[in-house]
Amino acid sequence: MHTSENQHPCCRSLLPVFMLFLLLLNLCALGAQEAPTLTLLFAGDIMGHDTQIESARQMGDGAYDYSSCFRYVAPYIAAADIAIGNLEVTFAGPPYKGYPAFSSPDALASAIKEAGFDILVNANNHAIDRGKNGLERTLEVLDSMGIIQTGVFRDTAVRRSAYPLIVEKNNIRLALLNYTYGTNGIRVTPPNIVNYIDTAQVRKDLEKAATARPDFTIVLMHWGLEYERTENKAQQKLAQFLLSQGADAIIGSHPHVVQPIRLYDDKLVVYSKGNMISNQRKRYTDGGILVDITLEKTDRTRLKSYSYLPTWVHKANTTKGVAFSLVPAAIDSTLYPVLGITAADATAMKTFLQDTRENLEGVPERKLFPAVQ
Repeated sequence: MHTSENQHPCCRSLLPVFMLFLLLLNLCALGAQEAPTLTLLFAGDIMGHDTQIESARQMGDGAYDYSSCFRYVAPYIAAADIAIGNLEVTFAGPPYKGYPAFSSPDALASAIKEAGFDILVNANNHAIDRGKNGLERTLEVLDSMGIIQTGVFRDTAVRRSAYPLIVEKNNIRLALLNYTYGTNGIRVTPPNIVNYIDTAQVRKDLEKAATARPDFTIVLMHWGLEYERTENKAQQKLAQFLLSQGADAIIGSHPHVVQPIRLYDDKLVVYSKGNMISNQRKRYTDGGILVDITLEKTDRTRLKSYSYLPTWVHKANTTKGVAFSLVPAAIDSTLYPVLGITAADATAMKTFLQDTRENLEGVPERKLFPAVQ
């Protein structure tokens, strides 16, 4: 048997070339790997009016069952790597009540979890509808169900250690921040904290977020004027401030109607997603949008794509009572009988769909799944 020292000179001369060839193959294979991506879904206002509470009681035969609410949109929520909703109720315990001081049964939190939501933002004008006890019990309920929340904190120590919220998945690190314009005139009871829109504090928070070296920073804002279908100058000014301070995207809520989605130098601003689930039935308020964004990480993390899915709140008459359910507003009419969508329902849903498409002209609309199961 020949040793390496006794190999033919030709073989010895080709060995370095062969090794270089293998190295180049490995480098090409590494380069061919797909860049990491992360899909995020953002939902609008999750509300709990009196009619919704009564519906859940009827569906639960005396207990509370909200499972019908998200049944038809759960596949869209589950398709995202991270799903984030805006919680506009408290879980303060009984007596359960809707507007103006919301407290919903814990079963709503269970349904939110079951639907596939990972994170809820709580800084909104209803965060302290039931005072200190309501705020703290809400945090306890969400913690017990493994739902991450941000925007509201038990005390300064918790905020200092857990805010801004840093989440990492698919090798992409996110910084999430959340603020509200106010809390309906109700004062926060120390040591509780609700994040208000204070530009000096927001600047500090964004500076702190930057120290965690996130790949992408998203600020979720509870802002604007209710029922106004276009953002106002105050929102525009605040958006420009947030983007100048390091935000890569802004996701808004509060107006209860869909407002425009705009790009500023490739940075996304969703001014309002409208209502996700509520009992508001007037035109423009009876639905909302689920916003999808996909991030891609190469030499930097960028917004690869974004789209929206219009959803409409359907109130179906059942043998138990009225059942609330979210329905993709562009659903094929052949499914109307299956879902109990009446002619009047169809008219209202189509009106919402047309209004939404007109207000979001030029924004990509997400394709529907083949069928609602």
